[in-house]
Amino acid sequence: MQRVLEPEVMDTLQEAIEYDAMDFTEVNTAFAQRAIELGPQSVGIVLDAGTGTARIPILICQQSPQWQIIGIDLAQHMLCIGFKNVKQAGLQKQIHLELVDSKQLPYLQGEFDMAISNSLVHHLPEPLPFLLEIKRVLKPNGAILIRDLIRPVDEASVDRIVNSIGTEYSEHQQQLFRDSLHAAFTLDEVSELVQKSGLEGVQVYQSSNRHWTAERKYA
Repeated sequence: MQRVLEPEVMDTLQEAIEYDAMDFTEVNTAFAQRAIELGPQSVGIVLDAGTGTARIPILICQQSPQWQIIGIDLAQHMLCIGFKNVKQAGLQKQIHLELVDSKQLPYLQGEFDMAISNSLVHHLPEPLPFLLEIKRVLKPNGAILIRDLIRPVDEASVDRIVNSIGTEYSEHQQQLFRDSLHAAFTLDEVSELVQKSGLEGVQVYQSSNRHWTAERKYA
């Protein structure tokens, strides 16, 4: 099945509200736990690219008070909801949200101990510039955790996956998920992108029936 792009930036208030209302607790918790396992055990500065409404940084900082997380996104409405979520969690001193393009990071070389990103890559028409920027701003021993959807092999597989998420999701939310599956990359495509970026020691694997993961432990 060929890749079909979706908008790089979801930036209407309604989309942001609907996205934040979707229950990603299980996958977000698993992602946060894996980030904690891979990242520095002492103090660290973490970049979260495509932070959305900041649900994952909140989960991480609730367990890792020694970390500072800079969450970036190009969707202003997502960030507005994210600011409210961070304030409600009382984590304003640990989590800082910024309107930044992940393909053109305004940060210094080697500034971060870890880079994480959940469900950003499928929004990018071409993810290689993003991966090159991650390589630039990470310390040589920095940890990486990038996770996203895998593009199904055919339309029947897309239907099966969308139908499995439950009737509690609205028709619009189901369509957003369907569009994301069409815009996702295959495991082979991700492996090729990571190789082209020059990021070393990164393991790329299928981490669920619908996700791939690229990771490297902090050294």
